[in-house]
Amino acid sequence: MQKAMEKTEAMVKHLEAVNRILEKHGHNHAKLIPILQEVQEEYKYLSKDIISYVATSLNVPPAQVYGVATFYAHFALEPKGKYIFKLCDGTACHVKKSHSILNALYAKLGLSQDKQTTDDMVFTVETVSCLGACGLAPVMLVNDDVYGQVTPEQAVGIIDDILAQEKK
Repeated sequence: MQKAMEKTEAMVKHLEAVNRILEKHGHNHAKLIPILQEVQEEYKYLSKDIISYVATSLNVPPAQVYGVATFYAHFALEPKGKYIFKLCDGTACHVKKSHSILNALYAKLGLSQDKQTTDDMVFTVETVSCLGACGLAPVMLVNDDVYGQVTPEQAVGIIDDILAQEKK
């Protein structure tokens, strides 16, 4: 009985931010996208439990919330690392060999197309269709920082810098 109560209390505490966001938007299902954006900003991704909770709270089918979450590429259904590397693979970046940067990132972090986040949840590596900075090709975004004319060696150096900073 005690464990069940502790588990319930933990779940309520875990969902406090979701409740705050829902209240901010007046539990209005028409504001589903901004609600999901804020929830993702808080938790870094949209878990199945949170999707179900938001659906129930808005009195809409979970499939509708899931449909929105999977339609827009901005939403993530899997946890991401603290540092998210978004490597552009648009035409200009691809021509300037962005794939060699991707291979260097994967090799350094032990990742692949199938496994994009490190086990310690520090790094996530993704490719995107365009970052809108073709003049800087190949270009990479690390969280909110833009790196232009990146080489594979520079990309690995960025990881090394982050790792050194994390040790402090």
